[in-house]
Amino acid sequence: MRPVFAFLLLALICACQAQSDFEEGDNDNDFAEFDDEFVGSNYYTEPAAKNAESNSAGEAGGAIGSREEQVPPRKQPQIVDDDEEDGLVEEDDEFEHFQDEEEFEGYDGGDAKDPPIDEQAEPKLNIPNIPLHFRTHWDSYWMEMLMVAGLLAYFANFFAGKAKNARLAQLWFSTHKALLDENFALVGDDGKPENESPGLIKESESLYTLWCSGRTCCEGMLVELKMIKRQDLVSLVAGLMRPQLDTVHIKIDLTRGLMDSFVFAVGTKKTITKVFKEYTDLSKFCSLVGKPEDRYNVPNGFAVLSEVPEATSAILESRIITALNKYQSYIDYLHISDQFSGPIQQEEGNTLKQLETKPVLLAGFNLPKHAEMETIKPLLLLIFYLMERLKTYRMSKEGKSKSDKNRQRVEEEFLKSTHAARAEAAAQRREDKRKQEKERILADEDPEKQRRWEAKEQKRQAKKNAPKMKRLAVKSL
Repeated sequence: MRPVFAFLLLALICACQAQSDFEEGDNDNDFAEFDDEFVGSNYYTEPAAKNAESNSAGEAGGAIGSREEQVPPRKQPQIVDDDEEDGLVEEDDEFEHFQDEEEFEGYDGGDAKDPPIDEQAEPKLNIPNIPLHFRTHWDSYWMEMLMVAGLLAYFANFFAGKAKNARLAQLWFSTHKALLDENFALVGDDGKPENESPGLIKESESLYTLWCSGRTCCEGMLVELKMIKRQDLVSLVAGLMRPQLDTVHIKIDLTRGLMDSFVFAVGTKKTITKVFKEYTDLSKFCSLVGKPEDRYNVPNGFAVLSEVPEATSAILESRIITALNKYQSYIDYLHISDQFSGPIQQEEGNTLKQLETKPVLLAGFNLPKHAEMETIKPLLLLIFYLMERLKTYRMSKEGKSKSDKNRQRVEEEFLKSTHAARAEAAAQRREDKRKQEKERILADEDPEKQRRWEAKEQKRQAKKNAPKMKRLAVKSL
């Protein structure tokens, strides 16, 4: 009896101790009231309770089983122990709202018994029948073919035009070489010792030059063969709208004092109008002659620029007029001047000194279209005849007086146009001279020289700033 009573007393003491521990745990847990609420609401069950219910009688187990089927299972919260604080963290399923039937009310999501997506029939896709290469015809490359054809045509024309220009220039030189050798000691000499084969000098694909020297009456002769730019396809096409010709230009530097002072030019109206606007000597000394066909018997379509009519009549004699009429289609212009200074300078007003002039004989001829160079060979003889004519011709006193007056007039006009610029330049030179003198005096350590120079400078400034006074002469009664 005593052992049983002692056992019961020990059990009672253990139960009281467990009850006190449980109450202390409730006070420490801040979420205890929520745990009780969750337990009362059947949100979750303790694992020990579940084990006790599974081991209970059949009837109680069946009742609890039916209740668990009605309530969906919930995940149990996990208690995470931390060193700093203890808390109960509930892990909810983020896709839990998809299991709520009231979440998708009014949404026709289809029959829940539909077969899975993998078992549904695959959609029918219409794939067009596209060929592997849809540019199988050469018609698709017409732009590329045009570009390649254009490049081939350009390069073919370049080499063909280049060769033709070289052939024409060499043909002219070979035709006139014998005549040039008779009148000049050096033909094709450019003054360079490394030039072992003197002759034509190729400046570009359409320009060839020839220098001749060693003859009386002149210092030298420069021949320029300006060909059509046959190597340039664009220029060749442009030449179809504005036809061009191969030309030869001759420039002879006459010996100073050889010819009298006059300026003269004759040629086609188009060329004469152009050179009259471009060259300084023609624009300042010459005037256009009216009706030169009746006055000088030049061919129709030719114009004459003359300074002294006496000199113009002497140049346009019977032999020259005959050559002009016979070779009218080949002669472009003839220009004789003792005041040649080149084309008009655009900034001529700013120059303080007149340009250097020299006596020249200029000529321009057209080459024959069918490369018959023998046809224009007499034109070179015409140039040599004009040189001899200028050597022997002398004007009368009236002609010389008129030419001298023209040159004096041109010089006065130049001095008037540059008076202000020359005065400014002279003032600048005086100022520079004074600055140099001042620097020299200051560099000298003699104070007496510096004092005299300052006194002199003050006197000059006072005289410069003094009012201008005019002296009036009064006649005595």
